[in-house]
Amino acid sequence: MAEAEIQRTGDAAGLAALIARAAGQTGDDKRGLPPVERWNPPFCGDIDMEIRADGTWFYLGTPIGRQPLVRLFSTVLRKDEDGITYLVTPVEKVAIRIADAPFIAVEMSVTQTDGVQVLTFRTNVGDVVEAGPEHPLRFVIHGENRELKPYLHVRGRLEALVSRPVMYDIVELGETVVVDGVEMFCARSGGSIFPIMKAAELEALSR
Repeated sequence: MAEAEIQRTGDAAGLAALIARAAGQTGDDKRGLPPVERWNPPFCGDIDMEIRADGTWFYLGTPIGRQPLVRLFSTVLRKDEDGITYLVTPVEKVAIRIADAPFIAVEMSVTQTDGVQVLTFRTNVGDVVEAGPEHPLRFVIHGENRELKPYLHVRGRLEALVSRPVMYDIVELGETVVVDGVEMFCARSGGSIFPIMKAAELEALSR
């Protein structure tokens, strides 16, 4: 039984091998991402895996230090309508813990395509995503200190938290745009406008 196999798997490499066999792929980027959205396996319980707020993956309380293993696990992540994030194969799904977002956007490049600015992000697990209509940016003001936290849609219901250095790069490119009659400080990418905050709030914060 798949659940029993997972419970007996004592290290991340063993778990990765199990997932690779079940998913029928080895994590080779050339083969593309597994079609996890099309799989409908039974729920087989929780496993002791956590993605912490800084993007570090832990299994059985130990950091997963090998990037190819992290990449493999990231390709079979799925967040369902219940708000829980799972590792999914064709034969099982198991719940894991996410402290904030499953991915971190660690790098950004700025290009022009036919005169349109495009922001392209690289995540800590190797995804390359262009912000735009299919991959929007959203900005959250979080906590008592009113911390700005940008998120980038990666795939399915999965997002990447934009790292603080990259966030500053986005803010440097920001501009004031009137959105629904309100002056908003916004970022542009791929022909889309993504409001960051009200221009008046930004002005107040910068005083």
